[in-house]
Amino acid sequence: MSEPSTTGAVSVGKPDAEVVELCRDLIRIDTSNYGDQPGPGERAAAEFVAEKLAEVGLEPRIYESRPGRASTIVRVPGEDSSRPALLIHGHTDVVPANADDWTYHPFSGEIADGCVWGRGAVDMKDFDAMTLSVVRDRMRSGRRPPRDLVLAFLADEEAGGTYGARYLVDNHPELFEGVTEAIGEVGGFSFTVNENLRLYLVETAEKGIHWMRLTVDGRAGHGSMTNEDNAVTELCEAVARVGRHRFPVRVTKTVRSFLDELSDALGVELDPEDMDATLAKLGGIARMIGTTLRNTAQPTMLGAGYKVNVIPGQATAHLDARFLPGYEEEFLEQLDELLGPRVRREDVHADKALETSFDGALVEAMQTSLSAFDPAARAVPYMLSGGTDAKSFSDLGIRCFGFAPLRLPPEMDFAGMFHGVDERVPVDGLTFGANVLDRFLDLC
Repeated sequence: MSEPSTTGAVSVGKPDAEVVELCRDLIRIDTSNYGDQPGPGERAAAEFVAEKLAEVGLEPRIYESRPGRASTIVRVPGEDSSRPALLIHGHTDVVPANADDWTYHPFSGEIADGCVWGRGAVDMKDFDAMTLSVVRDRMRSGRRPPRDLVLAFLADEEAGGTYGARYLVDNHPELFEGVTEAIGEVGGFSFTVNENLRLYLVETAEKGIHWMRLTVDGRAGHGSMTNEDNAVTELCEAVARVGRHRFPVRVTKTVRSFLDELSDALGVELDPEDMDATLAKLGGIARMIGTTLRNTAQPTMLGAGYKVNVIPGQATAHLDARFLPGYEEEFLEQLDELLGPRVRREDVHADKALETSFDGALVEAMQTSLSAFDPAARAVPYMLSGGTDAKSFSDLGIRCFGFAPLRLPPEMDFAGMFHGVDERVPVDGLTFGANVLDRFLDLC
């Protein structure tokens, strides 16, 4: 049984005071994203966030792109509003979860084994809670940030952001006026090399997206007859070729920087063409890093036919394809060769790859704030194999980083938490993240 929330009882001057209960409260709001149809809780989450911000004197606004698809935006005045502003963005939607598969109900916010359990615990209601806890404490204690902050709690990231970040960028760009830099999800988490060194991976790049539908037309007929033009056969052979193919290694500047840092940390030379041994040393983050060495295309859905004794005239499949920055054209050419001339492809959703350099005052603030609470911390750049709302905000010229600080137990399979069963975040990681974020805001 989950305990009731206690977010009303807080101490001023403690940025981590509310973070655990806020995370639990957010998890209890079922914000499952089912695509174009509104889910049960995005509007409720937006209202919850708006209420928490309004309680401390801010004036948040809720924007609905369509009924139920709601995002909350607020500007926090800084000491010097003439400076460029910083965007802190997080999404409130989550992928669906089947409760029967979980140890604890995915929307309970249960605390067990030192963790908060539930869908969204790391993706990404943890960072939403950090942001709320820190900003609420700063407003109560009168500690204004050095520059304006724009806080964005967004709908629909898990389905591409059409009804969240993309809608706001296209229809309300004035909300982000003066913003030049941003921080968001899937960065700032730790990888323990040894007791004296923890690498904190800051996202400076992410792969591009082509979610695509594949179609093959053939000759319909009776299932008992020989058919040399079977659409199902043609499609399945093409999908199998793609699914088994390993695209060539392509080392981008971000991946090169990460490998250099990792090589220094491990004290070994790393060969990008032979990474199996290196990836074996990375534990739970190996999957995240391994997929940033090459383009990928994963078959995810198949569809054909309506009766067992009827050969259908058409068969379809879907691919989740991700390409490295600078390699989109090469990737699509190679994909078409694998698919063959009979397969038509069309994008269901597509978005660009991103990459920025790992330098500047914001990066220095990340390193300093991490070191303040973990002397063994070393911030390093890395590429995210997935995508985030940064893709939309970059269209406004905003330089985007993934920095949602978490100190993780060495044995934790962090990558496995994303969209996985029994998603959870360490309680200590939440409090660590809130304190790092608070110090970061003082420095940025």
